[in-house]
Amino acid sequence: MTLDKIARLIGAKVLCGEEKLTEIDAPRAYACDLMSDVLALCSPAALLITGLTNIQIVRTAQMLDIPGVLFVRGKTPMRDTISLAAESGISLIISNMSMFQVCGILYAEGIKPCILSNGGE
Repeated sequence: MTLDKIARLIGAKVLCGEEKLTEIDAPRAYACDLMSDVLALCSPAALLITGLTNIQIVRTAQMLDIPGVLFVRGKTPMRDTISLAAESGISLIISNMSMFQVCGILYAEGIKPCILSNGGE
């Protein structure tokens, strides 16, 4: 599913990378506020869903080739975080929904998780 469709589904606001939203396909997503888990378990090309807003989110996305980050609970990152994402070609979107709500909607729409648990998805 493209990031523009994801943004429309959850009523998200685009912070940067709007011109790329129709080009970025995110068949998988990973929701987490612990970057060590993201580094260990998130797949490249996945959408990262988080409530953290510091610059390390973008640095982590850079390392894993994550094309987009979705901030939940209406949290807005600082300008330096947005600037680094824009320079890196990483799209940032923000939703007022909770992480639980966003994950439920995206899962119901066919977005797959990054990791398998107990042999299934």
